Amino acid sequence: MGLKGQALLVGAAQYKPEKYATAPQMFHLEQVADLATQALDDAGLELSDVDGLITVGPQFHEAGMFVPAMAGEYLGVRLNFAEVVDLGGASSVGMVWRAAAAIELGMCDTVVCVIPSRMAPTAPNDDHMAEVMKASRYGGHSTRFGAPEAEMDLPYGHMAQNTGYAMIAQRYAAIHGYDAAALARIAVDQRFNACHNPQAMFYGQPITVDDVLASRMVAEPLRMLEIVMPVAGGGAVVLTRDDKARRGGHRGVRVIGCGEHVQSKSPTYAADMLATPIGPASRRAFAMAGLTPADMHMAQIYDCYTITVLLTLEDAGFCAKGEGMRFLREHDFTFKGDFPMNTHGGQLSFGQTGSAGGMTQVIEALHQIQGRAGARQLARHDLAYVSGTGGVMSEQGALILQGV
Repeated sequence: MGLKGQALLVGAAQYKPEKYATAPQMFHLEQVADLATQALDDAGLELSDVDGLITVGPQFHEAGMFVPAMAGEYLGVRLNFAEVVDLGGASSVGMVWRAAAAIELGMCDTVVCVIPSRMAPTAPNDDHMAEVMKASRYGGHSTRFGAPEAEMDLPYGHMAQNTGYAMIAQRYAAIHGYDAAALARIAVDQRFNACHNPQAMFYGQPITVDDVLASRMVAEPLRMLEIVMPVAGGGAVVLTRDDKARRGGHRGVRVIGCGEHVQSKSPTYAADMLATPIGPASRRAFAMAGLTPADMHMAQIYDCYTITVLLTLEDAGFCAKGEGMRFLREHDFTFKGDFPMNTHGGQLSFGQTGSAGGMTQVIEALHQIQGRAGARQLARHDLAYVSGTGGVMSEQGALILQGV
């Protein structure tokens, strides 16, 4: 049981990441229309082909309910499949497999998955933005009365991602040991990749292991250059039936494996902080595809922090549990290396474009398999592993993609 590879990724579009202070402000409906149109042009399809739409819900500026209906109305399309995915950084991966499943089930023919992540214009006394700013001020997502995070985490200093991932890293150090220089190599190799990607936020700005280790400590043991820089952006991909996939003239990319797992919202409630949801999600994805980690030609791994990458490499099966530091020391993760990873620069160096951050990994896998990655193009590029991570290792998903 599982996906049969009958749904293909065929087109994509994304905004170049920019600092929020200088990026243009656009209503989210405008961004959906703009990104969807660009992605459809890339796929050689028209708006009239679209009968499926997946986007985000709580982060959508113009509404908190009925978002697909409103976006479909704005686009002028009739939808046979409409969905909102609320999995944080795992949303993009979740969108892709849901779209593929809907197409294979015959519910729809062509699906646009789109996440707007530029700031929208705000009105005075905007209640929606007041709630967002309140959550940001306290460093959490669930600040409302009665929320477990508001009651049990925030009052004790466990605030948002930095503290959660630092706690996971400290636990890893206590159990398996910790090599800060090995983890720094993730950031260094991905920055090398970004220096070959003109769209990346840190294009032309190489770093060294010494630079990473000398950067400011943010939440011990995590340093500034091991943590993503949030930026404005947005992205969209298009999936369609295999008989429509050749209209754009690009190689189609089949979705042949997927997995998803949610274990908790806060690591406070995780049974084992080092047994992450990407483990069961990846095992399901590889089993569905009939492939193994060793078969992959690239890994596009969600990289909000270097520790996220380390645990994903272990739990997805690229190396054994506790062997991650050795794996980092022994491999070259640049697009020229023996283990190409986050060949666009990853979110650490491409930039984390808000809730669309995980879409950058999906789009890079698509472009690599299609042979459209420019200076960083891989010689072997038929099979890709893509991961997504939401919250603090709370909800994770995996995709296996294969070129036609």
